[in-house]
Amino acid sequence: MNGKILVIEDDVEIANIIQSHLTRENYSVNWSSTGKEGLEDFKKDKYDLIILDIMLPEIDGFTVCKNIRLVSNVPILILSAKKQEVDKVKGLKLGADDYITKPFSLMELEARVENNIKRYKGYNKKTDDNSIWTYKNGLTIIKDEMKVLIDDKEIELTSKEFSLLVVLAQNEHKVFTKKELYENVWNQDNLEGNNTITVHVKGLRQKLKDNVKNPKYIQTVWGTGYKFIGEKMP
Repeated sequence: MNGKILVIEDDVEIANIIQSHLTRENYSVNWSSTGKEGLEDFKKDKYDLIILDIMLPEIDGFTVCKNIRLVSNVPILILSAKKQEVDKVKGLKLGADDYITKPFSLMELEARVENNIKRYKGYNKKTDDNSIWTYKNGLTIIKDEMKVLIDDKEIELTSKEFSLLVVLAQNEHKVFTKKELYENVWNQDNLEGNNTITVHVKGLRQKLKDNVKNPKYIQTVWGTGYKFIGEKMP
């Protein structure tokens, strides 16, 4: 198998054409028809490349791109009918690796898919950015297994608490607003009040034994949100 690809595209005909062609070229291809479904499917599996439309139901492609890039360096290839330069620039600034406009050539798409996946796999081999993150003060996050340990003892987190921790830890010292955390962890952009994030952060801190007044991991940025301040072990 040459790689695993997630196609996030609401046009059934286009999605079927892409899926059929890339499957013949020995790629494993999954398809999501909405932005929300795409984010959910992305979190369930490991992919080597995302093919992403911009004009999607529920959550638009720009937001999907931004949310994926916060937690992963997987290549994102935008495939869109939006041909304006401003849209291309916006997509690339949000973290997309490539941009193809519709209508498109399957041969060109295949070539870009192949090149992006080769770069991604080569980059991952050269880096130490694996799925196990170890910090001072006893915290270990095993991302692929969805496990968190304190002083080598596993602690039980809910799926939302784990996702919240990963988003913060993977972007250490970046300040997230409550709205941004809600969009990333709940895959929704309609934050109903601030209590949801507050409650989950409080529960996460309790399980990590993280004192809000003297935090080791999650620091409150008053009036804005939260950031991860854990110090990684060399």
